[in-house]
Amino acid sequence: MRRTREEAEQTRQKVIEAALKLFSRNGYSQTTLAMIAAEAGYSRGPIYWHFKNKDELYEAVLGYSQGPLQQLVQQASEQTDPVQAISDFVDEWFRLLLEDRWYRQSFEILLNKTELTDTMARTIRRERQLTKAIIHTLGQRLQSIHPDGDADEAGLLCYTFLMGITQSWLFSPKLFSLADKRKQFRNRLMRMLQLPVKD
Repeated sequence: MRRTREEAEQTRQKVIEAALKLFSRNGYSQTTLAMIAAEAGYSRGPIYWHFKNKDELYEAVLGYSQGPLQQLVQQASEQTDPVQAISDFVDEWFRLLLEDRWYRQSFEILLNKTELTDTMARTIRRERQLTKAIIHTLGQRLQSIHPDGDADEAGLLCYTFLMGITQSWLFSPKLFSLADKRKQFRNRLMRMLQLPVKD
């Protein structure tokens, strides 16, 4: 019996979710397609139906789970109040880390569980483009508040501040409670950027 398009998409989704879980837990190099197939409840056949190899599946995993970050960039660029845009961006970044397992696991995989090699060139290129988009968007919003400031430098400051907290927390969650500290982190960044702190 032929599978419907909806069934095929459900299978693809299950494979991505299984890969996300195992890449996050075991690391990229220690996770095999056979392990992913077993976790998803399939043979390896359905994986090869949707993905050419493990690298292509890895790219799909990060692309799928980092969709919320792309939405954050879009929202920040469209928001009317630039100060609120920065504050909301930071708040949502931390909320997603705490509440969205797939989003959090994508960072774990990229930052702590993968040796980036030439075979991942497309994935690395896409991640770098997303990084540039974040820095540019935040920088432009800050430029509209401080016209004499360096937009690229300000955007880079925001990004590295958030990434530093993210990587430190994922690497050693007992180092600090992100749930307890996220408001303080946001307020500290706003002060560093010479922006008003709301609430």
